[in-house]
Amino acid sequence: MEYVDGFVGAVPAANKDAYLEHARLAAEVFRDCGASRVVECWGDDVPDGEQTSFNQAVKRQPDEVVVFSWIAWPSKAAREAGMEKAMVDERLHPDNNPMPFDGMRLIYGGFQMILDE
Repeated sequence: MEYVDGFVGAVPAANKDAYLEHARLAAEVFRDCGASRVVECWGDDVPDGEQTSFNQAVKRQPDEVVVFSWIAWPSKAAREAGMEKAMVDERLHPDNNPMPFDGMRLIYGGFQMILDE
C-alpha cells in the first residue's frame, strides 16, 4: 500500500491565495520527486474541542484557518528518496517559495496506509 505524509497547520485567512500558490508549487515538486498524489484542504467546519482539537493542536488564532493536507507516495522507500530530493529542490527554498504561515506550528508525520476502501 501507499505511504502517506500528513500535515495539519494554521494559515491566516487573508493568506489563502498565497497559501494555494505555495501549495501548488510544492505539489509540483513532490510530484516531480515521485509522489502519486498531493491533497490540500481548507478548513470550513473545524470545531473547537473540550479536550483536544485541530484548532488546539496548531494553536489557531482567531484570524487563521486550519489546513489539512497529505502527500501519497507509492511506498515508504519512494517517500524517503522523494523527500530527500524535494528538500534540496530550489523551488522549495524559502527565497523562491516562502511559507505564508507559521511553520513552527505545522504538525506532520509519516503513516503506513492500512486501509483504503
